[in-house]
Amino acid sequence: MEIAVLLYDGITALDAIGPYEVFAATMKCNVKFVAKQKGLIKLDSKMGGLYADYSFSEVNTADILIVPGCSPPNYKTPINDEETLNWIRKIHETTKWTTSVCTGSLILSAAGLLNGANATTHWASFNLLHSLGAIPTEERVVRHDKIVTAAGVSSGIDMALQLVSWEFGDDLGKGVQLILEYDPQPPFDAGSTKKAPAPLVEQIGGLLQEFSEREPNL
Repeated sequence: MEIAVLLYDGITALDAIGPYEVFAATMKCNVKFVAKQKGLIKLDSKMGGLYADYSFSEVNTADILIVPGCSPPNYKTPINDEETLNWIRKIHETTKWTTSVCTGSLILSAAGLLNGANATTHWASFNLLHSLGAIPTEERVVRHDKIVTAAGVSSGIDMALQLVSWEFGDDLGKGVQLILEYDPQPPFDAGSTKKAPAPLVEQIGGLLQEFSEREPNL
């Protein structure tokens, strides 16, 4: 299968690399990193980068499109960039699955692909997702027709494993999970707003809201 992963400055590395590792492990997929222009793409962490081997003009179709997310306020750049949105719309017409990770669903919404659709994103961006026309849903992976959205960052791995299962069967999905030794056993049970202490949710939510009110500086 042909997989296209959108890259843009300010992206969160794991949003792109998590699904990439899953699809690469199947040995049945050709994954392409695509950006407006080829070259090094800056990360939101400002540590290192990801390399886009293809430009928009070189990739016109894909079986699966992956739109990774980013830390606020970096999503403001792609959601206000008509060239990026037009490329997403164009690829979406050819896909079997159009997907997003974390705040990547905000970009899909800006492209007009999630109007009235159930979708998810990072929990701190639910209000923004709603304002862009989607119906925020508190699930880790949400399917609406051929569009599949994943919640924050690490959930992109879950989404990719689900897609592998749908496309190639549960056995390969389980095999990939085993290859990656994806068996999360975190030291804390605080990975969602339902589990984390309320003061911590308020603190992190306030911090992310403050960031979202800024302008991208990359």
